[in-house]
Amino acid sequence: MEKKNSVMREGIAYLIFGVLTTVIDYVISNALFYWTNVPTIPAQTIAWVAAVLFAFVTNKWWVFESRTLVPAEVWKEFVSFVACRIATFIFNLAALFIMVDLIGMEFFICKLLISVVVVILNYVFSKILIFAKKDKK
Repeated sequence: MEKKNSVMREGIAYLIFGVLTTVIDYVISNALFYWTNVPTIPAQTIAWVAAVLFAFVTNKWWVFESRTLVPAEVWKEFVSFVACRIATFIFNLAALFIMVDLIGMEFFICKLLISVVVVILNYVFSKILIFAKKDKK
């Protein structure tokens, strides 16, 4: 029962902080794209950096409850987190370029569609590769 509650808590926390991370991404990228006419790729890049920094802190502390403060371990988590986020960011940029710049679809709608895939990939990477619980011997 405790394992089920832990998974439920983790899922709810991921959902809450994932929504907040997505809001940060959307607000910044859409503000830059629509209000200041920053092109698609730079607008998304700036938004991505802000969202990743927020997501690392919230995922580390509140979603996956990694409490280590040992600099080498935090650095390893951070580098792994950023590397995985870079992979999904490249997917995001490629999909935006194809859907918005080549096909001519609406930017906001494309962001919604791409976000579903990115959220799933980010959770899997975080759970399995970055913040995996280490068994104590």
